[in-house]
Amino acid sequence: MSLNKNNILSNIKYDFPSGLVVYLVALPLCLGIALASTGRSDLLFSGIIAGVIGGIVVGSISGSSLGVAGPAAGLVVIVLNALDTLGSFEAFLLAVVLAGMLQVVAGFLNAGIIGYYFPSSVIKGMLAAIGITLILKEIPHALGYDADFMGDEAFDQKDGQNTFTELLNAVKYSSIGAIVISAISLGLLILFDRPFMKKIQLFRFIPGALFVVMIGILLNIAFAALIPAWQLSGGHLVQLPVASSASEFLTFFKTPDFSAFGRVEVYTVAVTLAIVASLETLLSVEATDKLDPFKRNTPTNRELIAQGMGNISSGLIGGLPITQVIVRSSANIDSGGRTRMSTIVHGSILLLSAVFIPHLLNFIPLASLAAILLMVGYKLSKFSLYKGMYSLGREQFIPFIVTIVAILSTDLLKGIGIGMVVAIYFILRKNYQHSYHYIKEQHRDGDVITLILSEEVTFLNKGSISATLDKLPDGSTVVIDGSKSLNIDYDVLEIIQDFKKHSAPLRNITVQTKGINNVEVVGGH
Repeated sequence: MSLNKNNILSNIKYDFPSGLVVYLVALPLCLGIALASTGRSDLLFSGIIAGVIGGIVVGSISGSSLGVAGPAAGLVVIVLNALDTLGSFEAFLLAVVLAGMLQVVAGFLNAGIIGYYFPSSVIKGMLAAIGITLILKEIPHALGYDADFMGDEAFDQKDGQNTFTELLNAVKYSSIGAIVISAISLGLLILFDRPFMKKIQLFRFIPGALFVVMIGILLNIAFAALIPAWQLSGGHLVQLPVASSASEFLTFFKTPDFSAFGRVEVYTVAVTLAIVASLETLLSVEATDKLDPFKRNTPTNRELIAQGMGNISSGLIGGLPITQVIVRSSANIDSGGRTRMSTIVHGSILLLSAVFIPHLLNFIPLASLAAILLMVGYKLSKFSLYKGMYSLGREQFIPFIVTIVAILSTDLLKGIGIGMVVAIYFILRKNYQHSYHYIKEQHRDGDVITLILSEEVTFLNKGSISATLDKLPDGSTVVIDGSKSLNIDYDVLEIIQDFKKHSAPLRNITVQTKGINNVEVVGGH
């Protein structure tokens, strides 16, 4: 697959339809996360502002070709607690601006390098877990039970329910109208995925997601006329704030309370937001790059700067904090997006539709949007992913599975943390086993043992080398060869020097070293 990187116009035929699909996915997520984060219906527009900024501002600055930024479910609890602590939304907005400044500074200090240290098994586990989470969380919406907000990723919900009890409630309180709409929507999306559909001229330019949304609206209108009991209304539809005048629309925007500059709590919230938002962004960047069909690498430091500028902008006009989000990024990739123009398109459509046609958007059934997200979830967690990870062996498969289970039973960041611990265990175990090559030769004057050290010998290898030296037979000759090593940590040099000067003479062991510098052993005897 080739890509013309230099000509935006040559890729717009892919990026515009993809941006439209991302917009349809992002719209309910922005509203749902805003309601869950603030608990106030009058602040719903803060989610739209964050989505617009994530698309246009971050999309314009970012070096990520396919990543999409916006309000994130992983920040919901932090935002809720911050609002309680700070006492006002305006003071919270100041914390968002400060968090953005911290991210910009972190980007210039090259903190984005952290993103390169997430093991592949954990990132793939995260993708699979998000796919399963999407499926489990969207089934209730597909059945017409919309008690939980769209975009929730945590196992435990704010209303005291959890992922599994929510499924039981969804079956108990399902709506026939929603089931019909979501079933037809899913069928159409599956049909649109078939190769022969791309040969039909009309459907080469109309995304399946847009067609599904239009059909969902028409079906619900038909229900209202023919089968009123099946009609979806109220909380079963998109609920975008509608202003009756331009002056009322301007009230949707808020500005930070700059008088809160002297409050320590504002800085605590800012640091927390900066750290968590940056981690979620770097995780999403790694995952998005793995899904990118063109295998491009995102400059992580530039991404932190872009996210920081986005949070500064969002905070200044009343928006929620933003991160790069894997659900929207995945939808972008699945829809055929090729450049960052697709995320700018999604942000632009989000802005224009919120200004000019909010009343029309409120006809969209959540069941139709749930079907779109169910397809995104399925594509993130296909069976082939599990099969491929299993074929790589247990050192890759176990951290992968642990990450999935941990995310499903807690939330994204906790699950990633647990997966990282398991992955690091296997990395340390491998380092322990492969820090040197052991050769034993028998000679007339006694055994000669050669330890050929690896190219990189770090403090992680300290334990295995120390244990091997302790087990050398008394009276033997040992050659420690570091001539092939590019780097040997002081910790290891100290052990070798200590052994050579003190332990070996007591056990009548002759020690010869090659390519290893003598070190001054601090605190040695």
